Amino acid sequence: MIGRMKSSQLNIVIALMLAMFLGAVEGTVVTTAIPTIVKDLQGFEFISLVFSSYLLTAAISTPIYGKLSDLYGRKNVLSIGIIIFLTGSLLCGLSQSMYMLIGFRAIQGAGAGSIFTVTYTIIGDIFTLEERPKIQGFIGTVWGIASLVGPFLGGILVEMLSWHWIFFINIPFGILSIILLQKNLKEKFTKTKHSIDFAGTITLSAAILIFLNIFISSENIDINHNMFIAISVLLTMIMLAAFYKIERKAKEPVIPFDIFTKTSTIVNAISFLAAAILIGANVYLPIYIQNVLGFSAKMSGLALAPMSVAWLIASVILGKCIIKYGAKTAILISNVILLISTILMPTLGIDSSLLVLLLYVVIMGVGFGGAFTTLTIIVQESVEYNQRGVATATNSLLRTLGQTIGVSVFGSIFNLYISKYFIELGIKGIDPSNLYKSSAYTVAITSEQIKLSLHYSLHALFIILIAIAALTLILSIAMPKIPRE
Repeated sequence: MIGRMKSSQLNIVIALMLAMFLGAVEGTVVTTAIPTIVKDLQGFEFISLVFSSYLLTAAISTPIYGKLSDLYGRKNVLSIGIIIFLTGSLLCGLSQSMYMLIGFRAIQGAGAGSIFTVTYTIIGDIFTLEERPKIQGFIGTVWGIASLVGPFLGGILVEMLSWHWIFFINIPFGILSIILLQKNLKEKFTKTKHSIDFAGTITLSAAILIFLNIFISSENIDINHNMFIAISVLLTMIMLAAFYKIERKAKEPVIPFDIFTKTSTIVNAISFLAAAILIGANVYLPIYIQNVLGFSAKMSGLALAPMSVAWLIASVILGKCIIKYGAKTAILISNVILLISTILMPTLGIDSSLLVLLLYVVIMGVGFGGAFTTLTIIVQESVEYNQRGVATATNSLLRTLGQTIGVSVFGSIFNLYISKYFIELGIKGIDPSNLYKSSAYTVAITSEQIKLSLHYSLHALFIILIAIAALTLILSIAMPKIPRE
């Protein structure tokens, strides 16, 4: 496939993979370096904000970039997003306090919103329906590579140079991506005057910010927790109602409601749920490998690598499957495989073989590769060219929301079941977030009990993933048949 590409197409794919790698690796690199950063900047209590500020601005900016790419062209909007990302990276590297770092991470996230959105839109523009799954597979594989390379790269940079360089290292790659894009991506674009939907942008951003804050801040709120949730949900609903009214009257709405058909609504719902399963697997399988089976962090990364390989292979095979059997069939097959992989997860025990886990990870990778690739294609093919950016962005936003809400809900369930395990043993007052320190000071808790509590909690989470995967399959069945053309 790569060999048959025109040189300009190959350069564009390289540019997109570089851009996506920047956005994807940022999470894992920072995770490795965060203990050093908080020690240097003295702000342990602000750790979560380093991640959530990046996530929030990425989510908020996603639909905005989608609309802007429809109005002003993909190339320039993606290039501007990368520049904003690199500016944030440079400023993060120069940070002298945790407050500065959190603020500059928000700038980084604002740039990442374009990378996560416009990248897939460009693929939809320049490649045929049969070629697209293969290219999206390459882009998707970047996430797997980032999860492997990130911790390793972060560790080397922190040890050999300083934590500042985990941000500075982005700059040359980002500049190369922009140069390749500007030189090789040719767009036939008519420059016309457009009216920017500022009111819609502000109300939608406020709704996303308030809603996501429920999940990001929930762990830090002890007093009047239910009242906080109720007020936040009410404000979100008010903002969304205002957004709906504004968009109905807007000359060029940031999200035109005519992109929401029965098919696209189901596709976005499946994307939301599948993204929640993906973040659950990415966060909690390493905990199982390291804390239950007792393998190292490096081995944990290597054990999850087959998921990326399977993802790529599934994407390549799907190119022919979609053309021959239709997109609905491809989605059904992918979600059946995803459901099978989640059903297998609860069979993992405290002494399961790593080879068995590798097999399960491969099956899950095939399901994800098939599902996400097909979902993106269906969304892009459901609208005209001038709405493709905003349709892709809306789908990306739903994935981000699925991951953000998913990881927060899973975290609460995980902690709840750890506490439940010890309560059933008659041991009360255990702090799930401080298990290993607790064991150092409390004779009642042994390392074996900690391992068993984690396995007990992970087993409950895996059951929940089965329920979510079953729901995605039901939605796939309910999806209208999509013409093969």
